[in-house]
Amino acid sequence: MASSSTWAQDVITCDLCDNPTQQFCNNCQVSLCGDCINKHVESLRSHTHDIVPFTDREERLVFPSCPSHPRQRCEGHCQQCDVPVCFKCLTGPHHGHAVKGMTDIVKQIKEEIKEEMKETETYISRFTLGEAKMDQKISKLRENFEILEKQGENLRKSWHEEVDNIFNTLQSTIRTMKDKQLGILKSHQSLLQNVGPKLVLIMKENNEILKSNKVTDVTGHISKLKEFRDIPTDIDVPIPALKSKTVKGCEISVQLAEYKATLKQISILNLTDEVAVLSVRKLLDKAKVIANIPSGTEFLNSVFCVGTNEAWVQGKDKTLRRIDIHGFVKDMVSTKCEPYPLDITVTRQEELLYSDYLRRIVNMVRHGRIEKLITLSQGWHPMGLCCTRSGDILITMCTPDQSYHKIVRFQEQKAMQEIYKDEYGQRIFSGGKGGLHVVESNNGDICASDMNAKTVIVVNKTGRVRFRYDGSPVRRNNPFQPVQIVTDSLSHIIISDVNNSCLHILDQDGQFLKCIDNYNCSLENPCGLSLDSEGRLWVGSIKTGDVKVIKYME
Repeated sequence: MASSSTWAQDVITCDLCDNPTQQFCNNCQVSLCGDCINKHVESLRSHTHDIVPFTDREERLVFPSCPSHPRQRCEGHCQQCDVPVCFKCLTGPHHGHAVKGMTDIVKQIKEEIKEEMKETETYISRFTLGEAKMDQKISKLRENFEILEKQGENLRKSWHEEVDNIFNTLQSTIRTMKDKQLGILKSHQSLLQNVGPKLVLIMKENNEILKSNKVTDVTGHISKLKEFRDIPTDIDVPIPALKSKTVKGCEISVQLAEYKATLKQISILNLTDEVAVLSVRKLLDKAKVIANIPSGTEFLNSVFCVGTNEAWVQGKDKTLRRIDIHGFVKDMVSTKCEPYPLDITVTRQEELLYSDYLRRIVNMVRHGRIEKLITLSQGWHPMGLCCTRSGDILITMCTPDQSYHKIVRFQEQKAMQEIYKDEYGQRIFSGGKGGLHVVESNNGDICASDMNAKTVIVVNKTGRVRFRYDGSPVRRNNPFQPVQIVTDSLSHIIISDVNNSCLHILDQDGQFLKCIDNYNCSLENPCGLSLDSEGRLWVGSIKTGDVKVIKYME
């Protein structure tokens, strides 16, 4: 049984009041209660009415009243005059006119409305779908522009970093030049300080001779002033001028002596040409050995190129050697490392750095003198070294028992970043006697060869692991053993595999590209690895001590 509230909702009320309906006027299509029947009839006295019980109602058209004939409804439409007409109108003013039944007109118009509704539904569907698509496009556009804004901010930071790098290098160059010039002046000052006492002594000896009556004392006199006559009392050292040039919207440059940095705005055409030149560089089908250099170093561990035709080499002795492409020794540095330096690198100012494991020191060779650059905290020992493009120094280090390894970034002797755990809190590098060799790629990734895990591990700028490479694409008889690692101008990652006498070349995302091996270049246990300014590989053999210069890209 329906509730009273539901019953109330189903009740049909009178069209003239709120009482329940009882009757229905078929002619007027009006619902009526008992009290409103007379009211309805009286209000439309000129019309005929057909009052029936509500249950006997019929659905009819309600024709309009004829304005010319009371009690008549217009059931037709005069086609000539375009007005509704009743039956009496046809014998009067509209006699002989073409008339169309209102029922047919209504039926035709309703059919047209139905068709219009179908078309309207189609439009509703299309426009609703179009609105949804616009919502998606608006959302996507906002998302893309948010990405562009973030990219713009990242570029702003990157460009600021590049400007900071330029001026960090400039300041470092200024400090280096200052130290060099001060060294010259202080050295001459020290010379002058030593001259005075010597001259006083000469005066004393000459006075003794003047007082002497012995012929032999006088005749045996030899002047000692000759060595002092050419010593200048004053010297000057040049102070370089800092030059800068700013062409608004085109170029910014700064120059100090031989150091020059320039930022230019170039056209899209020039930029495209530059990118095209870079993109046409590719790996050679077969690498070529263009030089084989005897280094004079036993158990050669590290090679680091300086310019085009020279490189520092380091082996299992205390002496570091700078050799040229013809095998001539251009410079030597004797260290006090026990048992020997573990790794070498060169700064952007071509100053040699080497790691002293036992003393926990990274030393710098500046103007022929060895200076302490960085001293590690107690419990950590330096191993691998890398100078980045920005001037930072990456140092791989381990605990005394070599059970724990990490990479630390230093900026001007201050530790700024440590890389040792992944996002899950797990150690990135394995413990063991083997070390880590490290290099920074053009895209800012840090690439490390973990000799203990026999794996190359690449992390991004924040230290998050991007990928690992285990050497499996190069199927050889011996286990993969990565040692030195470098990256080139196209961000290729190149690894020396000492066990398999080959070099692995990967792209920047860790995909294996090719192998340079004994078949190509007669490699024999390659360990040391570096790139010169022409993009050639210098590969040092730990077994023979020889260095091969290899062209692998054109």
